[in-house]
Amino acid sequence: MGRSTRSLKVISQLARSLMAMVAMAAVLSFSSGAGAQTAPAENAPPTADNAVMLTVFFKHDQSRPLSELNAQLERQGFYKAFPPTGIEVVSWYVMMGIGQVVTLRLPASRLREVNRILENTAWGSYRTEFYPTYDYKPTGLASHEKAQTK
Repeated sequence: MGRSTRSLKVISQLARSLMAMVAMAAVLSFSSGAGAQTAPAENAPPTADNAVMLTVFFKHDQSRPLSELNAQLERQGFYKAFPPTGIEVVSWYVMMGIGQVVTLRLPASRLREVNRILENTAWGSYRTEFYPTYDYKPTGLASHEKAQTK
């Protein structure tokens, strides 16, 4: 392995670590000041002061046929458990060459629940990546409109 390849791998690992730290900071910023962890409220709706958006990349195992992957997802109860009741699905796309990309809106208190469901039902068929997300469309479009009038 060449020096540049090793450097790229180290940079990639650092970037993933940084993204994980940013995600953790986002989650912690929504927790209460009391410091005690509380059990997730059953089917708690997301509100302006507790909602987070989470984009999940489901990267499929390309070494196995789709029929095998789907059979494993069914055996593990993926579609029965995901998405959990009360979690809003903002978007759910197939990204060719990657797998599926799902964006959820949920109360921060239910983040662990979503994570555990994916660990128990998606792993094996998919490798998962998680990204804190926010809606930039209104801002981006407003900036575009403003630029058009100049």
